Amino acid sequence: MPQNPASEAAVEKPARRILVLFAHPSLARSEANAPMLAAARRLNGVTCVDLYAEYPAFEIDIDREQERLLAHDVVCFQHPLYWYSTPAILKEWQDLVLEHGFAYGAGGTALNGKLFFCACTAGGPEAAYCAQGYNHFSIRELLQPLEQTAYLCGMTYLPPFALFGARTAVQEGRIDAHVADWVRLLTALRDGHLDIAAAVDLPRLNQDLDRLVLSALGAGA
Repeated sequence: MPQNPASEAAVEKPARRILVLFAHPSLARSEANAPMLAAARRLNGVTCVDLYAEYPAFEIDIDREQERLLAHDVVCFQHPLYWYSTPAILKEWQDLVLEHGFAYGAGGTALNGKLFFCACTAGGPEAAYCAQGYNHFSIRELLQPLEQTAYLCGMTYLPPFALFGARTAVQEGRIDAHVADWVRLLTALRDGHLDIAAAVDLPRLNQDLDRLVLSALGAGA
C-alpha cells in the first residue's frame, strides 16, 4: 500500500526535543508566565514540567529528572525573576539533579552539546537593567551563574528570552505579542531554524528574533 505523505509528515521527529522546566510559586496570579506555559504545552516536541506542581514538598526525583534531561536536546528554565535569580525550586533542582559524574566532572558528559537558556519575566522596565539603571546590571549579567553552569556542563548557553515590565504588560497589550514570539522561538529551536551562532552573543533572544530565524532559514539550517 502506498504511503501517505501527510501521515509521514505528521509523525516526523523534530530536529530538537525541548524541555521547559517551569517554576512559578504563585501560578494563579501569573499574567505572563501562565499564558506562555499554556502555549508551550500545545507544541509538539516540547515537554513542559511545572516543578512546583510536581514537587510541592521539594522532594525532587533525581533519577526522573536526569532521564528527562537525557531525552531532550534543549533545556529551558521558565520563571519570573526573583531577587535577580530563579525561584527557589529551580535552585533546589540544580543542586540535586546536576550531579558530579552526570552533569560535570569525571564521566559527567550527559549534557554535552545540549542547548540551555532561560525564559524569564521581570517586573521592572528594561531601562532599569543596565549599568546606569536601578538594578545596575543587565538580565544576562544577573543570570551569569546559570551561564557558567551551562559551560561547566558542556552545554551551549543562549541569552535569556526576557519580558520586561511584566506587571503592566497586560494593561499595555503586550502579552499576546510576547507569547507569539515565545511560540516562534520554541518552534524555530525545535525545527532547527534558529541561528545559534548569531544568538549566543546577544543580550536577549527576543532582541532580534526575526533576524535569528530568517538567517537560519536562509542558510538552510
